[in-house]
Order: sequence, then structure tokens, then C-alpha cells
Amino acid sequence: MKLAGLIANCVGFEWDDGNLPKIWEKHKVSGAECEQLFFNHPMVAARYEKHSGEEDRYFALGHTDMGRFLFVVFTNLKPSLKTISLRLPESMIEELKLLANKRDVPYQSLLKVFLGERIERELRSVPNKRSKA
Repeated sequence: MKLAGLIANCVGFEWDDGNLPKIWEKHKVSGAECEQLFFNHPMVAARYEKHSGEEDRYFALGHTDMGRFLFVVFTNLKPSLKTISLRLPESMIEELKLLANKRDVPYQSLLKVFLGERIERELRSVPNKRSKA
């Protein structure tokens, strides 16, 4: 599958536990903010041809919801996901769909980005309290 198809079909993100703290400490960018890049246009992405590791490596250039420009390097667009059931008011779903249509992304993907941003913000507000579920 071509890169555009991989990105279009990506429905979530899996972060290496060692990378998230490094990204924050070095660049003051959260994982959730990096993920926004994939839902905003324009975005430019390509395979990193010179990388000679065991896995394909890609890079992308784009912007966050707040207009911050980012350059990200990523691998493996096969996220691990767990299905859950979530009941939301119909009005909330309709509003979410309106926001998602403005960004030309599926509303479920946008919901994951919003949820991820909030979780990241909450975790940052309570230092050294990160736990694995």
C-alpha cells in the first residue's frame, strides 16, 4: 500500500514509551500534538529512503490545530487498538461530525485525537504519576 493509503487508513497511534518523554523534554511537543499533524491539511509525507534500519521510516511536515508547524519522523502505521462501547448524546456526535467534516477526517478519529490531547494534558498536570493501564 502506498504511503497516502497508509496514512488515510490509520485510525490510531502507538507510541514507544521511551519516545514520549524525550519528545516532550527536547521539543515541548506532546504525542497528541504530533498526531494532529495527520489530520490537518496541507501535510507532506514521504518515505525516508536513506534510512537503512529494519523497518520502514517516514517523515511528515504539517501543522497542529493551533498552527504550530511540526516535522515528525515515524514508523509502522499499524496501531494496536481495542474496541470499546461508548454512549454519547446525539447532539455531541453531530457536533463532532461537523468539526470532523471541516478537517476532512472521520469523526471517530477526531474523537481519539481530542481524547488523547486531554489525557496528555491531565498527565502533564500531575508530575510523575504516569501509570500503565
